[in-house]
Amino acid sequence: MDDSSSWDIVKATQFGILERCKELVEAGYDIRQPDKENVTLLHWAAINNRTELVKYYISKGAIIDQLGGDLNSTPLHWAIRQGHLPMVIQLMRYGADPSISDGEGYRALHLAILFQHMAIAAYLMAKGQEVDGPDCNGQTPLMLAAQKIIGPEPTNFLIKNNASVSAVDKVNRNTPLHCAVLAGNVDAAHVLLEAGASVEAENIKGHTPIDLAHQVHSPLLIHILNHGMSASPTNQILSTFFSGCFRPQAFLHLLYCIAVFGSVGAIFDLDSESWLLKAILLACVDTDSLLSLYRLLTAYLQTSALMASVFWMLVTWCLWFLPDILSSFTVQILFTLSATALLYYYIRTCRTDPGFIRTTEEKKKMNVVVLAEAGFLDPRVFCTSCMVRKPLRANHCFSCDACVAKQDHHSAWLNTCIGARNHHFFIPFLLSLVLTGCWMLFGCVSYWSTHCSLHYEDQGLWSAASALFGCSPWVLTIFLLSLYHTCWSTLVLMIQLYQIAFLGITSAEIPTLRFQQRKFRSSASLKQNPFK
Repeated sequence: MDDSSSWDIVKATQFGILERCKELVEAGYDIRQPDKENVTLLHWAAINNRTELVKYYISKGAIIDQLGGDLNSTPLHWAIRQGHLPMVIQLMRYGADPSISDGEGYRALHLAILFQHMAIAAYLMAKGQEVDGPDCNGQTPLMLAAQKIIGPEPTNFLIKNNASVSAVDKVNRNTPLHCAVLAGNVDAAHVLLEAGASVEAENIKGHTPIDLAHQVHSPLLIHILNHGMSASPTNQILSTFFSGCFRPQAFLHLLYCIAVFGSVGAIFDLDSESWLLKAILLACVDTDSLLSLYRLLTAYLQTSALMASVFWMLVTWCLWFLPDILSSFTVQILFTLSATALLYYYIRTCRTDPGFIRTTEEKKKMNVVVLAEAGFLDPRVFCTSCMVRKPLRANHCFSCDACVAKQDHHSAWLNTCIGARNHHFFIPFLLSLVLTGCWMLFGCVSYWSTHCSLHYEDQGLWSAASALFGCSPWVLTIFLLSLYHTCWSTLVLMIQLYQIAFLGITSAEIPTLRFQQRKFRSSASLKQNPFK
């Protein structure tokens, strides 16, 4: 860099040379005078995040909200476009007005959303900017996010901050869902539908979002809007009775999985020796299953499959195995205890709040302002999705869309987070599932030894397996199902016990600690728990 003593004041401002700028101002330079691009010194200081120069220029009479540049913007607009949160805070302390529109009609909050600076958007809303405030074009920030930003994050952020999904613009009377469809923004359309956006709302021309989807020739949007993701009246009624893992979709999916599993097992267990008939019946069941899974939410697939498996395992024990072991009272008691514990800890794990971080709207705003002005409004301390200050060891779960205290992981088998408040139920659940699976394997072997003639020493392994299938396809299916659930639950249980007993950290913290070890080239082991 050459000697700054020869620089003009614009270049000195851009590079933050305070002494050179003071020298030129004291020599008589008018700080309000725009350059040939109609840009003032305060604009250049704001866009380059020169906080000391902003303080100096304002003390010398700079106009805080002076418009300039090709976009006819204020210094606050320039700072927002560049994502300089400290500069935004400083300018607003000096009285910058975030409600002023630039040459494109955008206000401060609209620009923060348009350039996806969520921390700045959170700060502006905490300082009193209306989340549904329209710009000069009559569009709310939610409409702008749905129309111009591909991806769900800004749309989801605004909806979680109570943005209206039914607001309409002043020109075309379009809702945010109209804007998302016109832009082909599938992710935003998903989020808006989940938030209750109406697919029947009409704009000024009488067009619904579905009509616009046909106009833009988007088969995917047409399918999404026709089938919808908003709750049906039946689901709304069921929602009053079920919660946690027992949401309406999960309950219906559970019944469906029970029926599918039972149908497949029953087809295999038919007395008919016609494999063609069995193949046709299985094809019918599989076709129906694929079509139904296409309509149902796949988020509940694993937990529904697990509980459907447990249901048929219990039915098999009672109808197939129990008559053979009535004389073994100890086995009956042990299996009953393990099965009861499995159901109990499953329900407790699902129904217990894992540790969701909740706070009031006023505390959210206060936390945003305090953290932003202290310089700590970053993802390690503040969650811009939930608008909450995260406690130590808390993580944001994207499946639950919430921050969870001491989150371990999101369990697909239970469709819930495992965190500070339900982790102690999750471990016994795994243990009881392992024990129940082992008892089912014992029951299958006992059943085969009683009802099937197996001579694998003479016939070979393949012939013995064929004999097992011919003896009872249903029991063989239950055996494989029990073996699968026993294997994965044993593996997860061992990992969980190792992390708790030897490491003292959660599954979510291991990747972060390993990244820090690689970044700082540390030789420290994971056993050196940084949270102790």
